[in-house]
Amino acid sequence: MGFTVVGLGLLDISLWYALLDLVFHESLENITAAMVTFGMGASSMALFARVGGGIFTKAADVGADLVGKVEAGIPEDDPRNPAVIADNVGDNVGDVAGMGADLYESYVGSMVSTCALGAIAFYASGLGVKSVALPLLMAAVGVVFSIIGSFFVQTKEGASQKNLLAALRRGTNFSAIATAVFSFILVWWLFGIEYYGLYLAIIAGLAAGVLIGLCTEYYTSDTYKPTQKIAESSQTGTATLIISGLGTGMMSTTLPIIIVGAAIIIAYYCSGLCPVDASASSIGLYGISLAAVGMLSTLGITLATDAYGPVADNAGGIAEMAGLPPEVRERTDALDSLGNTTAATGKGFAIGSAGMTALALIANFKEKLLIYMPDGQDLQLNLLDPKVLVGLFIGACLPFLFSALTMGAVNRAAQSVVVEVRRQFKEIPGLMEGKAEADYARCVDLCSKASLKEMVLPACVGIAAPIVTGLVLGGLGVVGMLCGATVSGFIMAIFMANSGGAWDNAKKYIEAGHFGGKGSDNHKAAVVGDTIGDPFKDTSGPSINILIKLVSMVSIVFAGLIASVSIL
Repeated sequence: MGFTVVGLGLLDISLWYALLDLVFHESLENITAAMVTFGMGASSMALFARVGGGIFTKAADVGADLVGKVEAGIPEDDPRNPAVIADNVGDNVGDVAGMGADLYESYVGSMVSTCALGAIAFYASGLGVKSVALPLLMAAVGVVFSIIGSFFVQTKEGASQKNLLAALRRGTNFSAIATAVFSFILVWWLFGIEYYGLYLAIIAGLAAGVLIGLCTEYYTSDTYKPTQKIAESSQTGTATLIISGLGTGMMSTTLPIIIVGAAIIIAYYCSGLCPVDASASSIGLYGISLAAVGMLSTLGITLATDAYGPVADNAGGIAEMAGLPPEVRERTDALDSLGNTTAATGKGFAIGSAGMTALALIANFKEKLLIYMPDGQDLQLNLLDPKVLVGLFIGACLPFLFSALTMGAVNRAAQSVVVEVRRQFKEIPGLMEGKAEADYARCVDLCSKASLKEMVLPACVGIAAPIVTGLVLGGLGVVGMLCGATVSGFIMAIFMANSGGAWDNAKKYIEAGHFGGKGSDNHKAAVVGDTIGDPFKDTSGPSINILIKLVSMVSIVFAGLIASVSIL
C-alpha cells in the first residue's frame, strides 16, 4: 500500500507537469502555480476520506466495545456482537483507505509547495527547472530505498514488542540514511557543491522525521513508562485513567514542537547560504519546503508499517470469529499493539510535515497576493494590526471547531450503533447463546449512512473558512488565520493522536495480563479510555493536519478574489 500511494503521487505530479509543459507550453511559474490546485484537490478529497472513514470506523468500534465488551462482557470481535463486521470494515475504510488518502495528500502537498517556491526563488538565476526537479527526484529516490529497506524488516518467532519495534526501525532507518546519502549526490549534481545549504535543509527534515517517530513511539508504545503508567492508573478507576491519558498526550507535544522548530530554523538559515540571486527569505522558505519533502521521502516504508496495524487487527477479528487457538490471537494482538504505535508514528510524520508545508504555503499565498497588490503596502504584517490579530484568533479557533464537529459526528453515529446492538441483544432469541446470527448488515448500513452524512459539514468548514475570512478581513486577515490554524492545529493534532494511541495501547497492555487482565474492572476502565481515544487518534487528530494545509491551498487558489473583494 505504501508504495502504491507514493507511486501514484509521483506519477500524478509528473504527468501533470509533462502535460502543462509539453502540450500547453506553459511557463515554469504557471505550471507550478497550477499544480497547487492539484494539491488542493488532493487535500479536499483526503479530508472527506479521513473524516468519513474516521466516523465510520470509530462509530462501529465504540458501539462494539461499549455494548459488547463493557456491558455484555463478551470478548472483542465475538461473532455474537452485531457490530463486529462493521468494526472490521471500518478498519479498512478509516485506518487504511483514509490514512492512505491522508498521507498521499501530505506527500503531494509537500512536493507541489516546494516546486512552487523553487520556481519563484530561483527564477532570476535560471535554476528554476532544477529547483522543481530536486523534490521530485528526492521522492523517487526515497521510493527506491523504501523498497530496499522493507527487506530489512525481519524478526523471529515469539519476538517481543521491543524486537518488533527494532525490526521496523531497521527498515525505516536504512531508508532514511540511504536517502540522506543520495540526496547529497542529487544536490551536487543539480546545483553544485556550493549549494550544500539545500542538502543541510533536507537532512534537517529527515532527522526531524526520525526524531518525531521516536518521540511518538516513546509516548504511545506499551514498552515504555508513559503508556504503562496510564494502564497503572486504571487501578483507581476510569476517571484517573482518562486524566492520565490526557496529561500524557499534552506532554507529548513538547518535544515534537521543539524538533520541528529546530528543523525549520536550520533549514531556513542553511538554505539561505546558497549563492543565488534571490532574497534570503525566499531561498529559506524553499529550504523549509525541502525539509518537509525530506521528512516524507521515506513515506513508502513508513506507510507500509502503518497499514499493517489495521490488517493485524482484522486478522485478530477473523481468528476470534473462526474460533482459532488462543496463541493465534496473542500473535495478532501483539502486532495490533505495535500497529497502534506505528500508526501514531505515521501520524507524527504527517503532522510534522504539515507544519513545515503549511509555512511554505503561507509564503506562497503572500507571493500570490503581491501579484494582485504590486505595491505590497497592505502586506506589512504587524501583530498590532486588528485584521491580523482577528485572523490569528479565527485560525487558532478553527482546529477546535473542526474537532468539535468531527467528535460530535462520531458520537451521534456511535449512539445509533449502541442502540442497535442493544436492540439485537434484547430482541434476537438465542443470540447471546450463540444459537442465532446477528444482523451485521444493519450496523454496517448505519455506519455507512452516518459517515456520508456527517463528513460534509466539517469538510465544508475547512474549505469555506479562508474564503469567508478573506472576503471580510482581506489578505492580511487570511495570513493571520493561516498562521493561527497552523500553530494551534499542529499542537492539537499531536496531542489527540498520541493520547488516543496511548489509551489504546494501555488497554492492550492490560489485556496482555497486567493489572488484572481481560474482564477485570481495570480492563473495563481501559476500554472506556480507548473509546474516548478512538475518535481522538483516528478521526479528529489526523484530520487536522489535512485541514491546516487545505486552508492554505484554498487561500492560494482564491488569492485573486481575496485581494480584489474584501469588506475591510
